[in-house]
Amino acid sequence: MDLPINVDVFCQGENCGQATAVILNPVTDVVTHLVVKEERSPNTERLVPIKLIDKSTPQAVYLRCNTDMLQDLSPFIDVEYIQSVIPHYSAVYGNYYIQPLVTNDREIVAVPHQHIPADELSISRGAKVFSSDRHQIGNVDEFMVDEENGHITHLILREGHLWGKKDVSIPVSEIDQIDGEHVHLKIDKKKVGELPVIPVKRKWA
Repeated sequence: MDLPINVDVFCQGENCGQATAVILNPVTDVVTHLVVKEERSPNTERLVPIKLIDKSTPQAVYLRCNTDMLQDLSPFIDVEYIQSVIPHYSAVYGNYYIQPLVTNDREIVAVPHQHIPADELSISRGAKVFSSDRHQIGNVDEFMVDEENGHITHLILREGHLWGKKDVSIPVSEIDQIDGEHVHLKIDKKKVGELPVIPVKRKWA
C-alpha cells in the first residue's frame, strides 16, 4: 500500500482534507497514524489511526469514516496560550505599531505542541535523506506499507541530486535511523544510485 503525503484525503467519497505527515514507531518501523489536515475550517490537523485507512494510491488516501467522525479524532497539534515574560515593545501610530516604546502589557504568545504518542515520531514529505557517506541524496516522498501489519517496507526517495525527479525505492532494511526531520541510510550514495526506480505518476508531477 502506498502511503503518500501531501495528497487529498477522502471520507466516504467526500474530499475531507489533505495528508500532511505520518506517525511511526522508529524502533519497529510500524506506521501508527496518518496526519490529516481537515478541509473544513479551521483546518485542524487530526491523528487518523492507520486502521481507518480503507485504501490509498499515489494520488489520494481513502478513509473508512465520514467527515464528522474525522472531526472527533484527536488533534495533531495542541496550542497553549501563555503570557510572555518580555514586555510588549510598541506604541500605536494610526493603525500601526511603532517600536520601541514600552507598555506595561505582556504579550500573549501561542505555543503549538505536536500531540504524538509516546515513543513515536512524525515525518513529513520533504524530510531530508542522507546516505551513509553523509551526502544529502534527496527527500522523503512517501512510504510503502504492508497492509496486513502496518510495517514500512520501502521508503520512496524523491528529487535526488543524481536522479532528477525519479522515485527511488529504498528497502526499510537499508534505513539506519529516522529522527523526524532526517532519514539516515546504511548505504552510500553510489549504492543508492543502483536501487530500482518506481514510476509513480502524480497530478502535480
